[in-house]
Amino acid sequence: MKLSMVIALALLIAQYASLAVAAGPKVIIVGAGMSGISAGKRLSDAGINDFLILEATDRIGGRIHKTNFAGVNVEMGANWVEGVGGKEMNPIWTMVKDELNLRNFNSDYDHLSNNTYKENGGLYDEAFVQKTIDRADEVEESGNKLSGTLHVSGREDMSVMAMQRLNDHMPSGPSTPVDMVIDYYKYDYEFAEPPRVTSLQNTQPLPTFNNFGDEVHFVADQRGYESVVYLVAGKYLKTDKSGAIVVREITYFPSGVMVKTEDGQIYEADYVMVSVSLGVLQTDLIRFKPQLPSWKIVSIYQFDMSVYTKIFLNFPQRFWPEGPGTEFFLYASGRRGYYPVWQQFEKQYSGSNVLLVTVTDDESRRIEQQSDNQTKAEAVEVLRKMFPGKFVPDATDILVPRWWSNRFFKGTFSNWPIGVNRYEYDQIRAPVGRVYFTGEHTSEHYNGYVHGAYLAVRSLFNGNVVGRRASKARLGQLDGIQNLTAPLLALGWPVGSSSARIVTPPPRHGRLLDGVALDDAEDPTIAKVVVVLPDAKRLLEKIVKEGGFMHTVDVVVIYQSSDSDCYTCSQL
Repeated sequence: MKLSMVIALALLIAQYASLAVAAGPKVIIVGAGMSGISAGKRLSDAGINDFLILEATDRIGGRIHKTNFAGVNVEMGANWVEGVGGKEMNPIWTMVKDELNLRNFNSDYDHLSNNTYKENGGLYDEAFVQKTIDRADEVEESGNKLSGTLHVSGREDMSVMAMQRLNDHMPSGPSTPVDMVIDYYKYDYEFAEPPRVTSLQNTQPLPTFNNFGDEVHFVADQRGYESVVYLVAGKYLKTDKSGAIVVREITYFPSGVMVKTEDGQIYEADYVMVSVSLGVLQTDLIRFKPQLPSWKIVSIYQFDMSVYTKIFLNFPQRFWPEGPGTEFFLYASGRRGYYPVWQQFEKQYSGSNVLLVTVTDDESRRIEQQSDNQTKAEAVEVLRKMFPGKFVPDATDILVPRWWSNRFFKGTFSNWPIGVNRYEYDQIRAPVGRVYFTGEHTSEHYNGYVHGAYLAVRSLFNGNVVGRRASKARLGQLDGIQNLTAPLLALGWPVGSSSARIVTPPPRHGRLLDGVALDDAEDPTIAKVVVVLPDAKRLLEKIVKEGGFMHTVDVVVIYQSSDSDCYTCSQL
């Protein structure tokens, strides 16, 4: 059977848009980045073809985006496949290597000790830098072990910097130029935020590398890393390019949703899946009516949207070291994070004279707000300090991505900060009525990564009511929805597989059956957590007192007397 659907990616022509309003799709997906496109693929795979994708820009891919600079296509956003060579196969690596055969290179960071430059020129002694790296590795390993001992509730969590102080006896953390640049490379270069704000428990060790492997591969194919998004999209949709469609308002009702765009168009559907970035959710670009509940708003603002800026510079000639072991080099400034990590591209873009320098966080925001000429002057000044005995010409061109300033992104990827436990993180991922949320920031184990954006949709679909209703699947087959009980577990509540189940909608029968019947006649948008416990009254009181995530569901507590045939029910 031929796949037929109406798509408005901002790739939708006007006549299709009008048809979409008239037809009233079952699902609207907001955003056509990796997560939004993957959501469409999952719907299509489930036989649900009646959906609409609304994209604010004139392309798909989101924060995976190439552009031409100095005669080559470079990646403004995501660039690496992170997590390769491990016990599990990274799905993005499968696409890059096997399905698309994108040109890529294993990034070699093993030679930083002999490529670390002093603030005022010249290289540090290799043995001296290596000693710093070895010590940082030891502290990191101690942090990994400590992280595994912390209570799952997150109440014992600490920042990565607190762990460093604990293990390295450095009250202020790394403070010398070499200590700071190695620290920056190990943490900021990965998370785009400093160790003082990053959660130890939720980032150390990283599941990406534990599960998928330690290798990271730099995609340097002229087709662009965005090819992976087009690969997923091409498996289920055809698009016609047209003007952008900017969603500004989402109204949700018990019976459906209404989406209003910047140009006044209105789309109606049964459900909406919001795949915009966390940074966008933290702004007023999209207004929700009624306003999202307070627990949802707080959870969104608690999590961090970081900024990772890749600055490309083109020169009339090369003056930097080349050859094996010289791809990456560090600048150890007394000002932490000041043009610290550099990369040369003799392998990736042979024949070009392009350098890449990466900055993050406050430096990214500062640089986004100044002129490109000012940034160019600062970067060239740093290079002249690093190579005092060489002629360093002025850069002829510069490319400064401005993800933070762009209202459609407001940053590059999410980072898990100290102070957000898994209970609160589940609130970020939780739906509100018929509004569902996906994106890399909703990937519990892989937030911040391309594979996180791709896999977040899988978690969402394992437990969302869209798939249940449209495909008339039984709830018992959607075991992923059991994740709704995670907040109970995180708080230490005694909920196990034998004592908790999710019921949507509530069974009509007077007794709770082992299987769960799904009645299509009832509105399945309200999930019910059913907890069977002898002391359920105490549990119910705790739920009422602590609130939070459980405000999104009805909690039905069935507590059992000594007579196993007698049940009493209380509903929150």
